[in-house]
Amino acid sequence: MPDVVIRKTLMQVETIHHEGGPPSEVPQRRAAAMAVIENPYAGGYHEDIAPFMKDLEPLGAELAQALIDALGGDPSVVEGYGKGAIVGVNGEIEHGALWHVPGGYAMRDAIAESKAIVPSTKKVGPAGTRLDVPVTHTNASYVRTHYDAIEIGVPDAPRPNEIVLALVMTTGGRPHARIGGLQKEDVKGEDGLR
Repeated sequence: MPDVVIRKTLMQVETIHHEGGPPSEVPQRRAAAMAVIENPYAGGYHEDIAPFMKDLEPLGAELAQALIDALGGDPSVVEGYGKGAIVGVNGEIEHGALWHVPGGYAMRDAIAESKAIVPSTKKVGPAGTRLDVPVTHTNASYVRTHYDAIEIGVPDAPRPNEIVLALVMTTGGRPHARIGGLQKEDVKGEDGLR
């Protein structure tokens, strides 16, 4: 199996006090951890790519912990998450799909109350491509207040033979959420949905 060759990692953190309404008692924090890696499958079609997911597991765990640390070090404050990948133009969309298992399970293993599926997105694009990474509640996908996205991107990546891998976490739902639906305090936590 190929080695995971990392060119660089990046972290972005936001603290949102309000979105035009009254300031929140507790500001929402959002973070995205990204790694720019060499795409070992760029430039040609390779039938058996699935084993590379196992190689990506340590990177997933490292980025998940970096997010928790960036949000204050307490995994219990994490309420939302998502993952994404931007594949350089010499690769294919399926190379981004290699991040599904190692990225998603790394976050689910690192935080409490994480029965919900980790939403994801991926695309192929040149350096500087931006990606909206979807976010949902960690324990119940139907909590509408946490339907959101975090935009990520790296100015000089992905180069044609690279992949940008991203994990995102939030400490709460959208500021000023008020469209109803299942509330986080009403989550049963039985099936990842409600």
